[in-house]
Amino acid sequence: MSESTVDAEGLRARVRDLLAEHDPATTGRLEFLRARFDAGLAWVHYPAGLGGLNAPRELQGVVDAELAAAGAPDNNPRRIGIGLGMAAPTILRFGSEENKKRFLRPLWTGEEVWCQLFSEPGAGSDLAALATRAVRDGDDWVVTGQKVWTSSAHTARWAILVTRTDPDVPKHKGMTYFVCDMTAPGVEVRPLRQITGEAEFNEVFLTDVRIPDAHRLGEVGEGWQVAQTTLMNERVAIGGNAIPREGGMVGKVAATWREHPELRTPELRDRLLRLWAEAEAFRLAGTRLRQQLAVGQPGPEGSGMKLAFARLSQALSGLEVELLGEQGLRYDDWTLRRPELVDFTGREAGYRYLRAKGNSIEGGTSEILRNIIAERVLGLPSEPRVDKDVAWKDLPR
Repeated sequence: MSESTVDAEGLRARVRDLLAEHDPATTGRLEFLRARFDAGLAWVHYPAGLGGLNAPRELQGVVDAELAAAGAPDNNPRRIGIGLGMAAPTILRFGSEENKKRFLRPLWTGEEVWCQLFSEPGAGSDLAALATRAVRDGDDWVVTGQKVWTSSAHTARWAILVTRTDPDVPKHKGMTYFVCDMTAPGVEVRPLRQITGEAEFNEVFLTDVRIPDAHRLGEVGEGWQVAQTTLMNERVAIGGNAIPREGGMVGKVAATWREHPELRTPELRDRLLRLWAEAEAFRLAGTRLRQQLAVGQPGPEGSGMKLAFARLSQALSGLEVELLGEQGLRYDDWTLRRPELVDFTGREAGYRYLRAKGNSIEGGTSEILRNIIAERVLGLPSEPRVDKDVAWKDLPR
């Protein structure tokens, strides 16, 4: 990747040119987003021609601030978070030039929603034990299997998919990574109802689904290595978002505390102060992590952020329910709907409390993340793994 000579003032000039040619007040939203991508102002740190300018990552904030001040539309990042946070960096690193040109632009503009086909009924925390098979057939691969807990599968056009292509080697070595067309014959999406009453997640059945080899990311048998890029970016996307002081869940709990003085007790006050301090430390750690990301790829530090995010969300939502008493167990929108995104701060306390239970599962369970932190950050000995050198087909199930 070539170095860029674009600095902050150069980016501001490019933004001015974009706004002059595409006035947000008179330009359609999609047309503006496409023009922004083509101008290299989508991901400034991406290569030229792929939404970026090879500029330092930290300069993205300059572009975002200028466009926000001008009233320009954004790409609704919460709706397309899987594409932005997981699929895009994986495609950028492992995709062919054709894949990058085909997928990145509509991914960033939100024209095409993405989902993640990783977890399986028998391979959740142990992703490398997955059983979905992909068999080569000429220029295609024929895929059969089942995936579970798939967010956005009911709205997705594309999926990032990890499969088993060689059962005769140890489980980490026989995996291959693909881009899967969610509209292809043989793809069936079924809703999974959760404790909130909604069907935000899905199970996906793949029956003789044909995927062209051109949609393979990385080499055959190296899907585990490719998946690590996705997972590290996923954990940063979940736990490393930029938020203001008292933003997110802690802000909702603090507001409840201020609005209901009759519910206060010394014990609840002490818990709130401790959680507020932890939330602030978490926010500042996230700022530091994003600074590290500006100069390289995400590492195991993202696992720590995601682990802390899950624990804080559950503790804060539980405290809020206690503050509200019997009112905290209610929420108005108990419907069997199919939401496009999770809305933690725009819903009632009862919803937040129930939905936060999933935070310690999605994006890697808290137990697995503790192992990653112990081994890769703290340098502690790894747990014994008796299946490390055993062929996948010989593993007990």
